[in-house]
Amino acid sequence: MILVDEPLWPARGRLWSHLVSDLSYAELHAFAEMLGAPRRAFDRDHYDIPENRFRSALWLGATLLPSRELAFRLRAAGLRRPKHLA
Repeated sequence: MILVDEPLWPARGRLWSHLVSDLSYAELHAFAEMLGAPRRAFDRDHYDIPENRFRSALWLGATLLPSRELAFRLRAAGLRRPKHLA
């Protein structure tokens, strides 16, 4: 399942969301491609997507979750890659 959190993370003059999969990186990359997110937006285990793509992610079927739940689901799926292991 593709999961996204609210665009609350400020960087480079914008707000950003995290886009993850709790199934596989292949599912995540395929969804990000449909969304039009560049591969350079992939950061270890998630895509950073700008707020202007947030509604499109929901329209394409991403499930909105709070950030903590998103991180929990990523860890539970064994797909979390902490910075020190990246």
